[in-house]
Amino acid sequence: MAPKTSSATLRLKQDYLRLKNDPVPYVIAEPNPSNILEWYYVVSGPADSPYAGGYYLGRLVFPRDFPFKPPSIYMITPNGRFKTNTRLCLSISDYHPDTWNPAWSVSTILAGLLSFMLENSPTMGSIEMTDYDRRQLAAQSLELNVHDEHFCELFPELTMTIQNEIEKRNLARANEEHSPNADSSQPENNILQSVIYNSVVMVGFALFIYLVRYVLYNMNIE
Repeated sequence: MAPKTSSATLRLKQDYLRLKNDPVPYVIAEPNPSNILEWYYVVSGPADSPYAGGYYLGRLVFPRDFPFKPPSIYMITPNGRFKTNTRLCLSISDYHPDTWNPAWSVSTILAGLLSFMLENSPTMGSIEMTDYDRRQLAAQSLELNVHDEHFCELFPELTMTIQNEIEKRNLARANEEHSPNADSSQPENNILQSVIYNSVVMVGFALFIYLVRYVLYNMNIE
């Protein structure tokens, strides 16, 4: 006799199909192939936020009696909003079972997580950081994710997109560093500035000599 499928497994399979048919903006998610109670998600930073251009890997751990109890939520990629590898205290997480609604799905959880990420209200597991520092972390997230085993395994298409972006970024940086205009314009500017400076000094010195001679000449006449 085949083992009975748990209610959590059935519900998560249904949520997965719903998520594929109706994706959550800026967030994708995949279950661990060997454990459907563990999911990994990726938040793509919205363009109008300090997370723009960044990709943030995280993890959801569902209890066996899901959907009657909420999951644990973790953020893995440094982001400047939440601590990494720490259970996050959100109204949709296991920190607040009293506010959990069994009707909420994985899509609801991911949408709620994105909403919390884009605001600045403090909570257990949140951190304070400037928008500048968050943008720096967004730029660094690409390299971090392509070296993460779970990221590459579960999100191969996104991994290729990021690798292409990294190659473009490195090529642009290399071209900028070895640009002939950048290399030659600076010496030319320096030479021009030096010529102008020397000319001004020489004209000033000539005027000074002329004034001295003029004064001496007048003194001799008197």
